[in-house]
Amino acid sequence: MLVRVLAVGDVVSEPGLRHLEKHLRSLQKCEGISFTVVNGENAASVGLTPEQAWRIYDAGADVVTLGNHTFGKMQIADFLDDTPWLLRPANFTGRAPGRGCGVYDLGGVRIRVMNLIGRCDLSWGADNPFTTADRLLAAEQAELTVVDFHAQATSEKLAMGYYLDGRVSALWGTHTHVPTADERVYPKGTGYITDLGMTGAVESVLGIEPWQSVESFLGGLPGRYKSPQGPAKLQGAIFTLDSATGLCTAVERVDIR
Repeated sequence: MLVRVLAVGDVVSEPGLRHLEKHLRSLQKCEGISFTVVNGENAASVGLTPEQAWRIYDAGADVVTLGNHTFGKMQIADFLDDTPWLLRPANFTGRAPGRGCGVYDLGGVRIRVMNLIGRCDLSWGADNPFTTADRLLAAEQAELTVVDFHAQATSEKLAMGYYLDGRVSALWGTHTHVPTADERVYPKGTGYITDLGMTGAVESVLGIEPWQSVESFLGGLPGRYKSPQGPAKLQGAIFTLDSATGLCTAVERVDIR
């Protein structure tokens, strides 16, 4: 049985949320998608609220993953404990609320979703994501396993891809908001892309007003970040997975404007 998994890059602010709500269902239908994972950690620019998490889920996400801005809006803390489809990085401290891994039923096929965060120039206080992945893989079994690795360094993402090659079905990177052109199937069968990109305003710097980013690089005070209200894009990748082998047969990028 072939399973088509859609991974959607970081949803940024209201323009990204509206664009996701407008296009996700039609994309799923057109591409025959079986399961969808959306990174939502920037839905409120920094973090997300329970209401925004529900909007992403109601738009068509089966699982919503997070990253370094998980607790940007602290009202999400209790919601994390109560919501099985909302994941924060598994290698956060054990004192953090929520969970970082879940197993979901696809009608006879189980798919495990792992959310990890990188430590290189991002979350230095997190546990080792490589050994955390080992621990999660040794726990509850599933026919398919996909990983959202929220990391800054391309080297850390690439290394994780090789480390988990043949042990997970697919691994994609999030966080940098810029899509990479290195989608591929690794030698032992794991689908991979270094970064999915983002879902948000086209004319922006990583989802915020360009002039604010320019001002910060000039040494000024850009003020509270705002998102442009112009055209938006939905970026991500589709992984075709074989439930018999647990491995990937194809990867293709997505960019819907």
